[in-house]
Formats: sequence, C-alpha cells, structure tokens
Amino acid sequence: MKKFSCFLLLLIASSPAMAKFNVFACEPEWASLSQELGGDNVTVFSATTGLQDPHYIQARPSLIAKARKADLLVCTGAELEVGWLPLLQRKSGNAAIQTGAEGYFMATDYVALADIPISLDRSQGDVHAAGNPHIQTSPLKILQVAQALTQRLQQLDGANADFYQQRWQDFETRWQAAIEKWQQQAAPLKETKIVVQHDNWHYLSDWLGLNKIAVLEAKSGVPPTVKDLNNVLNKLKVTPARFVVHAAYQPSKATDWLTNKTAITKVTLPFTVGGNEQSTDLFSLFDDTIQRLLDANQ
Repeated sequence: MKKFSCFLLLLIASSPAMAKFNVFACEPEWASLSQELGGDNVTVFSATTGLQDPHYIQARPSLIAKARKADLLVCTGAELEVGWLPLLQRKSGNAAIQTGAEGYFMATDYVALADIPISLDRSQGDVHAAGNPHIQTSPLKILQVAQALTQRLQQLDGANADFYQQRWQDFETRWQAAIEKWQQQAAPLKETKIVVQHDNWHYLSDWLGLNKIAVLEAKSGVPPTVKDLNNVLNKLKVTPARFVVHAAYQPSKATDWLTNKTAITKVTLPFTVGGNEQSTDLFSLFDDTIQRLLDANQ
C-alpha cells in the first residue's frame, strides 16, 4: 500500500497538468510582465539583465538550453534582438518558439511604433526598419502588450485561461492607478528641455511631455565623435537643456564629457527592470524613473 501511495504521488507530480508553463523572455521587462500575468502558473527566465545592452547578446549554450524548454518566447521584436535571437531559435530546435508559431510573441507587434525610417540607410548607425523598439519606457505601451500577452497565455494554456484573466484584471487595475499617480507626480516635468545620449527615450519623452532638443549620438548606436559632441554643445548655447539622460547599461563617457563642459545635470535612469537596485519590478521601475527625473529638475 505504501509503495502504491508513493507511485501515485510521483504520477501526480509528473502530470502535465501540474507542470509549470515555461516562459523565455528576452528582456527583464517582459520577464517581469510575464510573472505579473502568469503568477504561480509560470516559470520565467530572462535572457538578459537590466545592465546589458539587448542588441548585443551571445547565444550561449545556457540560453539555448533554456530556450529548448520554453513554451512561450516573449521578446521586444522590431529587430532589437536580430543579432542573436534567430540563432538561439535555430539552435534550440524548439518548434514552439519559432517565428510564426503560437509560442512566438513579439511585444512590438501589438503597439504603434515611432521613428520609422523613410529610407533604410545602415550608414546612419543602428537603424531599426520597423521603428523604435524601446517601448518599455512607456507604461501605456506596456499596458497594451500586457493585454495581448494575456490572450496568448490563455491560448497556449487554455486550462488556466480563467486564472490568467483574473491576473490580467488585477494587473490592469493596479497599473492604471499607478499610471495616474506617475502622471500627477511628473506634471512639473512637462516641456522640460533634455538631451539624451542614445535615442531610446522617445516613448518616455512622449508620455511625460519632455522636450528632447539633442541626441549625443549623431548615428544611433555609434559612439559620438568630438565633432558630434561639439555640435550638441553649440546647440545648447542657443537652447539650454535642464539635464542629459543616460541609461544605466550604457557607457557614460559621452554624457560625462557634456556634464564636464556645461552645468547640465546627468540623470542615469534604469531603463528596465534591474537597471538599478531600486527597480526590482515594473512598478518600482517607473517609481524610480519618475523620482530621478524630478530630482534632476529641481
């Protein structure tokens, strides 16, 4: 009888109904969102950290092993991961996460993108043909992605569809309340003139009404030359800016050059979950981002 009970427990534990749904997220923001929506039903792995540039990741054996077990791939898309994700998919041999499969989810497919180039000229640097992929800097975009991701989870894991719906409704309520709070807090930032190191803050600027007057990188993703920096410096003599925004994962050499040449304040923002110690999830990411901008604007 004892042996039978042990066998029954092993059988239940190994049952597909008891297995966790595996989510492979390319970036920390989508790992955090997947956890919010999936709760205890999902196991989430992030291929990158908040202090890595998601453009430049190696398809390491450890990542391939994780991708091989994934039920759902959640990435940014819009060519952000083009340098490594296709190789990862191919090496994993996992049919569930191949392009076009139900387990293939690109967040940028569900929002309108900005900065779509009129013509594609790679000589201008890291140009994304589909548009600016850095949608995680806007909580409005994240909300749109969250709804679409909920539907995908329900589609793939139908037995838990009601659970995912409840998680989505709870997240939406809390997120909408947080957006209202952040917008009220950030009201003094509207029309504030800023400089950015890399043009990856479009959606944040648009949401908060910040006035971006210059980008240190003349060519996106290419370190600025001394000439590029001097051009920005000359522009600031005509139209002064309050602060320069720099992402935590980026080298700060160009931003530091500007702050040494001017009285402009440097603001290092987390950019994504894990970008600093304060940004442990999506909610704290925006709490910290808003506070840092307000502190710099005083």
